[in-house]
Amino acid sequence: MSAGLMPAIRKLANAVGGQSTMICRSIARNEWSRPEGKKALPLPSNSTRTMEVGGTSGLRHHRTNIHLSGQGGRCYLVFNMANWSAKNPYMSKITECYILNGEGSKKETRHIVFDLGDSGLDYKVGDALGVFGENPESTVDLLIETAGWDKDQLVTTQNGKKRLRDALKKDVEIHRVNKKYVNSLSQKISTDGMRITVKLIERYRESVAGNGSAWMGGDTPLEAELLPSIPGDDPTGRVESITADGKAMEDYIWSRDYIDVLRDFDVSYTAEEFIELADRLKPRLYSIASSHDAHPGFVELTVAIVRYSHHGRDRGGLCTVYMADEVEINKSDVGVFMSPTKSFVLPADTSTDIIMVGPGTGIAPFRAFMEQRVHDGGTGKNWLFFGDQSEKTEFYYKDTIEDWMDEGNLYRFTTAWSRDQEEKIYVQHRLKEHGAEVWEWFERGAYFYICGDKTYMAKDVHRALIEIAMEHGGMSLDDATFFIEKTMMREEKRYLRDVY
Repeated sequence: MSAGLMPAIRKLANAVGGQSTMICRSIARNEWSRPEGKKALPLPSNSTRTMEVGGTSGLRHHRTNIHLSGQGGRCYLVFNMANWSAKNPYMSKITECYILNGEGSKKETRHIVFDLGDSGLDYKVGDALGVFGENPESTVDLLIETAGWDKDQLVTTQNGKKRLRDALKKDVEIHRVNKKYVNSLSQKISTDGMRITVKLIERYRESVAGNGSAWMGGDTPLEAELLPSIPGDDPTGRVESITADGKAMEDYIWSRDYIDVLRDFDVSYTAEEFIELADRLKPRLYSIASSHDAHPGFVELTVAIVRYSHHGRDRGGLCTVYMADEVEINKSDVGVFMSPTKSFVLPADTSTDIIMVGPGTGIAPFRAFMEQRVHDGGTGKNWLFFGDQSEKTEFYYKDTIEDWMDEGNLYRFTTAWSRDQEEKIYVQHRLKEHGAEVWEWFERGAYFYICGDKTYMAKDVHRALIEIAMEHGGMSLDDATFFIEKTMMREEKRYLRDVY
């Protein structure tokens, strides 16, 4: 329990005539019993008091309801822990974090397990877990050095007053510059004696079967004839060219953090000014890859660790790299909360057939679905489409899937390994190959689920479904589109998506 709650606890204990020292000692020793799911503490009292107090829990500020009531010679100190949220996360510990990829893979995909402890947190399959990451220490220190700040300076963030280094690590987003900061450059730049070399870069996306899409390429010069359109020698002109056009702004900020901008422009910000301009650090949401019935007290994720290099520095996804590199197993506190789904749910009738399309890390919710379906013992058939680059290196949960097949829990398992043959094959191709049977399942009332990249994969799968309705349902393009998008998605809610 946070030390920030102690004064309020002492006050409350004294108000009911109890002994605050006993409370504090028991808290420190974690000497709790749990009658009827509540945290309890022996303390003589015949009174009842309830109050709301503020305090800190790990990384976040929160408010907690504390209740003291005398029952049968015992006083119960009850903390309302049912309201864990993004504003009040539960401080969990990671118990497992291991790589799923085979040797030689160019990817890094991890299975990560969080201990829910005595949080009281529950979840259903289809839900997501919100995770609070932290900025890498190396990036924090380099930003402080580049900006010329004092790491021990006190600054105020949404989480209160703290040392600058702590604020930059835990409270604000520093892995990518925001628009507000770039727009502020015009008030800071000086053109006296300053020259800037401008290099435009090209970016493109490559659809990666099995793991959504990723930024590819890097610092590739654009065509020479485009260069004169950007005033590179005049910093004022360059800022204007960036801020005046939405696409130019996105092209500038997509691969840059604040260190890059400080190096691009000869500007100076105080630590207070920076904190005011920077975005607060936000949690990341991950599809849960486990059933709570199968793993009581734990929640599991399937996470693609993002690593790349730009502008001469190694970078990565803020939360994924934090979980992979900085969190100490069974030691570090990590703020988490549940993000319930409203629609991405299993059919209530366990005899209903389901088709699941989850390439790459998109398999996460369907691992949870299968665990739940096995636990519930329903008669509905399960068909899983899965794919990635190579069977040798990206066959996640292979043993588990083979067990489901052997035991008859997984009726069909269809794979699409895009790089194992000359012609690239993706899950949408496999769907069309099995179009006749897919259509038969639809006619029998099967549910269809898809999880993964919305920009490419999800659109390709959606198009494949319409083509299946045309070819095997004998529909026109308009009728097939109406059936997939209106009948299945909106009216019958049998076509459900978890895309990002």
